[in-house]
Amino acid sequence: MEYTELLERQIIGRLRIDNPWWTEGEIPSFYKKMTPRLYMDIFYPLVSDLALKRAVILMGPRRVGKTVMLYHTIQRLIDEGVNAQNIIYISVETPIYNKIDLEHLFNLSKQTLAKSMDKMEEFYVFYDEIQYLKEWEVSLKSLVDTYKNVKFVASGSAAAQLKKLSDESGAGRFTDFNLPPLTFHEYIHLKGYEQLMIPKQMAWGGGLSDYYGTVDVDKLNNLFVDYINYGGYPEVVFNEKIRENPGQFIRHDIIDKVLLRDLPSLYGIQDVQELNSLFTMIAYHSGCQFSYETMSKESGVRKDLLRKYIEYLEAAFLIKVIHRTDDTAKKYQREVSFKIYLTNPSLRCALFQPIRVTDDEIGDLVETAVFAQWIPRQGVDISYANWRMNNREQGEVDIVGMDVARQKPQWGVEIKWSDRYVEHPGELTSLLWFLSKNKLREAIVTTETLTADKEMDSVTLHFMPVACYAYTVGKNTLNRTQQMYGL
Repeated sequence: MEYTELLERQIIGRLRIDNPWWTEGEIPSFYKKMTPRLYMDIFYPLVSDLALKRAVILMGPRRVGKTVMLYHTIQRLIDEGVNAQNIIYISVETPIYNKIDLEHLFNLSKQTLAKSMDKMEEFYVFYDEIQYLKEWEVSLKSLVDTYKNVKFVASGSAAAQLKKLSDESGAGRFTDFNLPPLTFHEYIHLKGYEQLMIPKQMAWGGGLSDYYGTVDVDKLNNLFVDYINYGGYPEVVFNEKIRENPGQFIRHDIIDKVLLRDLPSLYGIQDVQELNSLFTMIAYHSGCQFSYETMSKESGVRKDLLRKYIEYLEAAFLIKVIHRTDDTAKKYQREVSFKIYLTNPSLRCALFQPIRVTDDEIGDLVETAVFAQWIPRQGVDISYANWRMNNREQGEVDIVGMDVARQKPQWGVEIKWSDRYVEHPGELTSLLWFLSKNKLREAIVTTETLTADKEMDSVTLHFMPVACYAYTVGKNTLNRTQQMYGL
């Protein structure tokens, strides 16, 4: 038997293993038992719509549930009447598929199913971890153009390369879908504690704005701290063994594979240890203000390399750089300082140790958790304000929402893990200065447990527990994503 024929027989055997629904009519029970992520309701319509002649590219960090979402999508297709033998799943990183063209794998699947090579037959084809195939974007574009009645779906964790290549080669052919780490809203949903939340309204901007309060702020705060420590990744939420040692799971499956394998292979990084040390330093100081000058001195990494490393880490969904404005919300011409946040606070806890409410670092991680709710939201420009005040003190506002067209601030939020400022709002000097300077009439200030409105110098400060604010932002981010895709 020739080598090629033997290899194809082995591939066909692997395809049968990876597609049990061809014979069983459903996905494995292991996946069926898992609660779907809320983003599934946005992703599924993009996949199920055969009339939309575009491939869907599912991108996101490692271990956020991309493969599980593909399986849940397959099951929903079957439940809605799609023939299970017209659904094909191929994990491109499987060694036996190495260097085999996407179309050849598709045709081998049809051959396995004794299907004709009719290009007009309807299929749903899922390529998981597609970044392991060289020039995948060229092959995928060709497939979309050739097979008009086939919906192609691809997923990948090496987000930097995926995004770049899909932008360059997939114009008009690909729809990108970003799956973020769990938001706090999703975490509460997956844990089954939505009964803790109650819809409320507050006066805002001359009208009413919806937000969520809670019936038990102490319980919600316990869940919020739990989310900070363990909540970014579905497997950590549900697997007790992983929760006993989340550091090993997150370090090995998320951080190490990105730093030691994905980024070096994509960008030809030679000094992996240097990149690893830099990320560790950033993770420890998540939410702090950095400059290339000080980072270079502390890490020993040249400034030109620092810029590249930060760009790579951001493209890989590990960090998010937040830019600085002054007290008039103008961008600095020469960006000297900026803040860097982890995309999920549990990355820091995995590298070091779980945080407790009494730890000094709790404030930085609470702030990181809040930014994690904003990061997945597209179409919004958020910054932080930092400036020198009249008395030579440094002024700062944690989150500033910008009107991009007018380059004016629309709103401000001060993140606190303390109830002190409800009784002492006058101590919020930077925030009050910023509001006055920009003629803003109100702002949100988060607390640990209290909800209140306070009038100060003709402005209204809306105080609410930070866990409620994080839940509200996460839910609104999901809703905005839904609207973005026209759902």
